[in-house]
Amino acid sequence: MTDESPPPSTPDPEPNPNPSPLIHPRRVSFEHGLLPIQKLVFADPIQTLAPVKQKLTESASNNRVGSAAIADVLQISGDHARLVLETLGSVLHSESDPLVGAKPEEVDSVGADLRDLVLFLYIQSYKKLLPRTHKDSAAVADLVRSNSRRFMPSQADDEAHQLSYLQKHLANIVSLLAEPVEGEGEESLVLSMEAFEHLGFLVQFGDKGSDVSPLSQATPFFANSDPDMPAVPVPASQVAPSGRGPCLIEGVSKTSLVKQASDLRGRSVKVVNCHDSVIYLLAPLRYATVHGCSDTTIVLGAVGKALRVEHCERVHVIAASKRVCIANCRECVLFLGVNQRPLIVGDNHKLQVAPYNTYYSHLEEHMSEVGVEPTINKWDKPLALGAVDPHDSLYHPAGVVDAQAESAACVDPDQFINFLIPNWFSGEEIGSTKDNPFPLPEAYMAAQQRNLKNLEETRQSLRETPLEENRKKELSSALHVYFKDWLYASGNIRQLYCLQGD
Repeated sequence: MTDESPPPSTPDPEPNPNPSPLIHPRRVSFEHGLLPIQKLVFADPIQTLAPVKQKLTESASNNRVGSAAIADVLQISGDHARLVLETLGSVLHSESDPLVGAKPEEVDSVGADLRDLVLFLYIQSYKKLLPRTHKDSAAVADLVRSNSRRFMPSQADDEAHQLSYLQKHLANIVSLLAEPVEGEGEESLVLSMEAFEHLGFLVQFGDKGSDVSPLSQATPFFANSDPDMPAVPVPASQVAPSGRGPCLIEGVSKTSLVKQASDLRGRSVKVVNCHDSVIYLLAPLRYATVHGCSDTTIVLGAVGKALRVEHCERVHVIAASKRVCIANCRECVLFLGVNQRPLIVGDNHKLQVAPYNTYYSHLEEHMSEVGVEPTINKWDKPLALGAVDPHDSLYHPAGVVDAQAESAACVDPDQFINFLIPNWFSGEEIGSTKDNPFPLPEAYMAAQQRNLKNLEETRQSLRETPLEENRKKELSSALHVYFKDWLYASGNIRQLYCLQGD
């Protein structure tokens, strides 16, 4: 006979009232904060940066360092020193830092907090994870030329690689933030709570879907921090998912995709491996990355921090952004409303830039929300840096490292046309933007006026030409054929199909 009574129940374990916070590398510092300037890449960061920090300290005022001191101590040009400040300002973890909200004319004098600057300089030694190879390498071999069309590592792999780097270098990083105790010499270093908080530039704590915790409230971390040991790989499966990660748009092909503010407001986005499509992301964004796309038009709303376009071919990007970086692209055209000089790095070919050429009804509202200024547009002042990225893990032959990237040409004003965004959301509240908020340069405005004049003269000529009825039908038919041919040749026919489908 068997006892069929249920076993005694065991009480559920009490939930841990203070669970250990999850650690994440702060990805934007590694994705948008690296500059291919050889003088900023130190083979031995701790040995080099200790004396550099001392010199910067001597030049600092209220613990802040301006562009003149950065140029002098690091032996770089004034343009590169300002670029350091602009790049650091775009990835700072503290929105209250004066550099984040500084006006363009204030950046050089406002400068950077010395501790943030030291951390920024330290991670210039970071080597990126090698891009993945395509699962069918032979099939795409004809498309993968030089550095274009690489396949981005997964977010989990990237985060694991960054975490591994931080594990290896944490002791050095902390020592650079620490200060000697007064009267006890440099043998006794103390890390103040204020200095500790600056580690938020590199790491953040918080569970999925929760707010990020201040570092001072987090537990100690990184047990195996030893710069003399090789980096310990961190399995991607052990990297906790972050609720604050970017929205990933991947693999869109031969279609149109639309996302609006309710889908993306205040987030970061990554558009990855999309082909032969039109993608509209009409929202206020923090960061945006376009990677590995081809034959695609991508319209971004307003990007308040930084936009990066990399490893793309024959892509048109239309964006209003605080700053833009273009890396390893071919035959791409960027229509920009950008407050800082566009940065061009890596192996680029036949790039073109043009002034911003579109609008949608909430554009000015979104620009104001993220801090993009419509009265400043430096689209035609690109800054080309190195043709080789010192942060990748590939071997580069001697003599190639110092080569300069190919810059971008300006689109001919006679080839410049406005881009019309369809009224996708006709039933929703209409915003106040009625026209392009970025003023067009005189040459482009004059070209548009000439084109409009030519169009009107052609219409008038057709109206006034005496034609028999059958000849009018032949002319109308010929115009329709030419227009249809243009729709197919330009790829715009797909947008018509998508509009009809909606």
